[in-house]
Amino acid sequence: MLADFPFLKGFAGFRPAWLRSDITAGLAIATVAIPSAIAYPALAGLPPEVGIYSSLFPLIAYALFGPSRQLIVGPDAATMTVLAAVLTSMSAATTADRVVAASLLALAVGALCLIAGRLRFGVVATFLSKPILIGFISGISLSILIGQIGRFTGLRIEAEGFLAPILELARRADQIHWPSVTLGGGLLVLQLLLGRWKFPVPGPLVVIVVAGAASVLFDFQAMGIKVVGAVPESFPRLSLPLDPHFSIRETLLGAAAVWLVSFSSGIVAARSFGARGKFEVDANAELGGLGAANIASGLFSGFPVTVSDSRTAVNLSVGGRSQLAGLVAALTLALMLLYLNDALRILPVPALGAILAAAALSLIDPKSFRELWRISKMEFGFALISLWGALSLGVLNGVMVAVAATLAYILLKEMRPRDALLGRIPGRPGFYKLHRTPAARPVPGLAVCMIQGSLLFFNVDYVRERLTSLAGEQPEGTRWFVLDASAVAQVDSTAAAMLDEVRADLAERGMTLGIAELHKEPMTILERAGVLQKIGPSMVFDDLEDMASAFARGERRV
Repeated sequence: MLADFPFLKGFAGFRPAWLRSDITAGLAIATVAIPSAIAYPALAGLPPEVGIYSSLFPLIAYALFGPSRQLIVGPDAATMTVLAAVLTSMSAATTADRVVAASLLALAVGALCLIAGRLRFGVVATFLSKPILIGFISGISLSILIGQIGRFTGLRIEAEGFLAPILELARRADQIHWPSVTLGGGLLVLQLLLGRWKFPVPGPLVVIVVAGAASVLFDFQAMGIKVVGAVPESFPRLSLPLDPHFSIRETLLGAAAVWLVSFSSGIVAARSFGARGKFEVDANAELGGLGAANIASGLFSGFPVTVSDSRTAVNLSVGGRSQLAGLVAALTLALMLLYLNDALRILPVPALGAILAAAALSLIDPKSFRELWRISKMEFGFALISLWGALSLGVLNGVMVAVAATLAYILLKEMRPRDALLGRIPGRPGFYKLHRTPAARPVPGLAVCMIQGSLLFFNVDYVRERLTSLAGEQPEGTRWFVLDASAVAQVDSTAAAMLDEVRADLAERGMTLGIAELHKEPMTILERAGVLQKIGPSMVFDDLEDMASAFARGERRV
């Protein structure tokens, strides 16, 4: 019955037998969520409680309006890094300004999700190709690592970029607070070892517990090690984060950057979990769920969220079957905010740096880079361009580089469509590529050329050059030059003009241009452009066999 309500799809098919596994999964999700909820806000210069708000309220909204029973939303390192760059560009100077701006961006991202879902723009999730996303996320991860220098050393690093902070650290080596370095380095090594040993308790949680206990025993604050400090013991009020200092233009531009990265990376994670858990992920439906989650986050002083890979992984591994697990996790986080305030206050800042550094290292994927190198050197190059953009030009400019690299990748793939001359195998029907089938032979007096790609303004010069070259290579006596258009999905007006020029050029050579297997949309364009009329209905064929029969009849008449 619950499945009949579209806003409760996450509970579809719920059975009482799932109750135990969902409660257990919810407690596990909250356990994993606590470290990142406290640590991730630091990436954007936000107080720790904002991370708890952004982990709690989106869980409730997605449980009610999300389409998936098993995906879990929450803060994401890549999204947080883009958010940090956007907040800087919005001139949010004070902590209060950054909280308001982050909440405003969450509302805008939520609105973009709902609009995109309504327009069925889920396909945008695949706009950043896998190579571009691998490079971009790796660049962001290296930026996160560099950003932890201050938390590990106790210094306030002013420089930005990749090398500049390292050089500043070298200049100020005498000011490094070595107890902070020792603590942060030890906790980072501990977390990495626990991950390698497949320890049953999540590494970040162990780090939080160990760091908190050590802070009580050794009074880290007295030793000069920075701690988190006071955290509010109450929930934020429902409010619209409106501030006249932030223009609509900069808010929408920033939200678009955050949305593109968070939705793309979130859907990639969601689909990988869907393949593992044997459930479908509908990108358009997920836009609705993510929209609700982000709006809830924005209304309660949170920041933009997306599908959380760590929390979803825990939910699947523990056996969560419905969004009841998300509601249990939200309740657990709420109780923690109310009753564990003192424990959060004494957490050492180097521990947060260790958690963020480990998260960043987990996002860098050398195996994928090696695979790209093996499969396609060009795609490997685009991954490096995307990495360089995020690392050298800043995260926000890196988004633009990633988008530009995606467009360049698409253009390069389409700018030079492949072509092939076709021929017959004696005694067998059909046409075959001459360069791939040794037994195939060209038909005397007939040249058949297959174009494998759309004919659009950016590739017409190349296609014209290839057709002219192939026509010039034909033996004397070739009467027909026929284009096999079965692989031509699109034709624009520029390509139509090019084909008319090719027709005229072939006529001067004593050849007649024909077209076979033309799809409906390209045929409409060529008809409107008058090209098919000039070619003549007798030289436009439904398929290559019809063309071969017409050519044979013409040969007999000759």
